[in-house]
Amino acid sequence: MVQQARIKLASTDLAKLEQMCSEIKAIGEKTGVKVKGPVPLPTKRLNVVTRKAPSGQGTHTFDKWEMRIHRRIIDLAADDRAMKQLMRLKIPDEVIIEVLLQ
Repeated sequence: MVQQARIKLASTDLAKLEQMCSEIKAIGEKTGVKVKGPVPLPTKRLNVVTRKAPSGQGTHTFDKWEMRIHRRIIDLAADDRAMKQLMRLKIPDEVIIEVLLQ
């Protein structure tokens, strides 16, 4: 039985995340291994609300900041050739990749 590699990707930049997913799928198609995904997971939304006036005086106005963390999961058959090509991928700084062998 062939081992499965579960690849978890997370990023704040959706375009770079989708680019990495398409590169991983291309590796799977090129090596001929079975690929499932990318499965989108719920987006984490981190909200920070800060007061504009530092002294507390004046009108009550606030700045609202939001950071979204997009996540994907790809299941890939852990073939030797596919895993070697996966390790050679150029990964952008904004994308976090975690590979688990099952």
